[in-house]
Amino acid sequence: MIKSDQNKPPLILVVDDEKTLRLVLKRAMEKEGYRVQEACGGQHCLDICQQHLPDMVLLDAMMPAMDGFSCCAKMREALGENCPPILMITVLDDKESVNKAFQVGATDYITKPIDYVKLSLRVSRLLASRGAIAGLQQQIQKECLLTVQMETSNRELQRHALFDSLTQLATYRYFSEYLQREWKRLQGVQLPLSLILCNIDFFEAYNDTYGYEAGNECLCQIAYTINNSKRRSADLVARYKGDEFAIALPNTSAETAFGVAEAIRAAVKASGIIHADSKVSEHLTLSIGVASIIPSEQLSINMLITKAEKALNQAKIQGRDRIFIL
Repeated sequence: MIKSDQNKPPLILVVDDEKTLRLVLKRAMEKEGYRVQEACGGQHCLDICQQHLPDMVLLDAMMPAMDGFSCCAKMREALGENCPPILMITVLDDKESVNKAFQVGATDYITKPIDYVKLSLRVSRLLASRGAIAGLQQQIQKECLLTVQMETSNRELQRHALFDSLTQLATYRYFSEYLQREWKRLQGVQLPLSLILCNIDFFEAYNDTYGYEAGNECLCQIAYTINNSKRRSADLVARYKGDEFAIALPNTSAETAFGVAEAIRAAVKASGIIHADSKVSEHLTLSIGVASIIPSEQLSINMLITKAEKALNQAKIQGRDRIFIL
């Protein structure tokens, strides 16, 4: 595993097959305040970098077994973006050798005999550049993380806007937008749009008797039953108000909508949720209003909603646990 020390002076890896030159370079770098590690050849250098990543490498170009050019290329291949700056040291100053050094991935080069003032400046510059790049990468990583967090938050906010957190049904807002879209679409093809409104009978009394936690569980169970009773994926079920649910049924006649409503009413009653304080049944029941309109420019979506609300109110007036259609 590659490791790198932090909050310590930069670590310089000196790579040369000549012990004397390594010693001179080591003393020069330590004089500048750097920590120094030595490698006696190309393979030794690669082994050290795999175990403990230095902050910079001073690499002699001409070495037996594995020369500096080959070592540099292998370092770049093995370490990738983690590869530290590589300053190539060589007695060669011809254009071909310089080009080869850069081709294999050297960051810079310096020739022998070494000008130690020039070496000090180049080492300092390369380390500063590395630090600046590392800082920029950290900033980019922070910004990327922040972007991911914001996107996650936005998705969560969007989900809350679309789906009720308790029942996981569509929210009133999303349902209203869906109803508007379907109204416009069906107006163009002159097909009916039906709306079912369901109200839990005596739900306030249910909460008073069994508590709000039981009331929430009841809402979830009713929501699940209603959603499972719809016949098509295009039919959207929503938590319309506190204890009211709505179902939009595009391209559905009043007769078909009534059949869906009856299936919902029967399924909820058959679920057998005890309601001791209900005045119409020992089990929880629904009052349901159904309305259907073929959208046109002379009519409005509010007419459909008002019609369904009146139908629901009539179902309550006539004794609850029933369906009324207008």
